[in-house]
Amino acid sequence: MAHDFPLFGDPSQPHGPLGPSRSDVLSAVEARLITTFGEPGGRAAVTFLGAERIEVLRFGPDAEGLVRYATLGMAAAPMADPTSAVVDPVRGPRAELVLTVRGGRDDVLRTLATFAATPQVEGLVVAPGTSLDLGSALWEGAPFTSVLAGEPGGLVADLELDPPADPVRFLPLLPMTPNEAAHKRVHGAAALEELWLRQGTDLRDPGRRGASLG
Repeated sequence: MAHDFPLFGDPSQPHGPLGPSRSDVLSAVEARLITTFGEPGGRAAVTFLGAERIEVLRFGPDAEGLVRYATLGMAAAPMADPTSAVVDPVRGPRAELVLTVRGGRDDVLRTLATFAATPQVEGLVVAPGTSLDLGSALWEGAPFTSVLAGEPGGLVADLELDPPADPVRFLPLLPMTPNEAAHKRVHGAAALEELWLRQGTDLRDPGRRGASLG
């Protein structure tokens, strides 16, 4: 169960041979987001039972009317395969999620926090090509119930951390209709992205129709 609560300071661990602390990582992530998008116009915090707090920052709208929502907290620890006998507390993929919506949809904040908490709550490693399914509309009235994690680097550059920690990658989230999600499950992420490209799909349009799958 998720709960909204006020923002408090994060406890941090000393920086040492085991890599950067949680606060070090999140401070660097926030600085990278601000450098890329400017100062955030809003932020929210959500926590889940047994997991660290996730924040979501809102940037924009920009000159094109685009609003960016970025998670802050997912990258504090590396993601690990839940079947691994030993979990490395430093090495392993780290990521944050970025969703771009024309005009903005602030009720997507809780959805993004839910997705960002999945590595902690469900042991899921989120990488390019991963599907994240909410099981309901991403925001009120949305025709999308899931997202596809896209390739990083195009919107926000990877953030290098002090060794031996892996860099933080910022994964764009691409909303999918139920039919598009089914297409992706059968044919793969690359096939769906190619379909969107061929049809000139504007993935930032909050009311777009699903791609023609015929």
